[in-house]
Amino acid sequence: MMQEVKIVGSRVGVLIGKAGATKKELETRTHTTITVDSKEGLVKVEGTEENTIPFLRAVEIINAINRGFSPERAFEMIEDEDLLLEVIDLSGMADGPHQLDRLRGRIIGKDGRAREQIEDMTDVEISVFGKTIALIGYPEQLKTARTAIDMLIEGVPHENVFAFLDKKKKESKQDMISYYY
Repeated sequence: MMQEVKIVGSRVGVLIGKAGATKKELETRTHTTITVDSKEGLVKVEGTEENTIPFLRAVEIINAINRGFSPERAFEMIEDEDLLLEVIDLSGMADGPHQLDRLRGRIIGKDGRAREQIEDMTDVEISVFGKTIALIGYPEQLKTARTAIDMLIEGVPHENVFAFLDKKKKESKQDMISYYY
């Protein structure tokens, strides 16, 4: 099996790591062979049929690193196979660079507080990079975080979004309690 992934020039060094350490670790932990063309930004991932799931995980981790996550955060997806990567493309939602900046600014918030609060309330890792927002989390939490981000994109006031997240958090806590008792 072989798949090519195009990555941004500024993320090539992050993927390779100091003296190739990140790339080597990814290859070892996913049983793949990774070739990086630094000039073109093309990453070729090769794996065997019996290692299909680790192969797909390697591609997902490369995409996560490409979308602004640190290798440490992206590698969490190897340890926990239930974690998923979701990428939201903002380019179709903005009419120009000014509006794109505004959307990113709404999601990040003042001093990164909005992004931080969404992360805290949903247990989802968020990376705002270029024209995309990338999320790493469990399916149910991803759904909640995605809804909150969509609300911010649509212009819903931050306090309403946080009230929604608070309600969702209480509901999930109640579900957990009723599950066990």
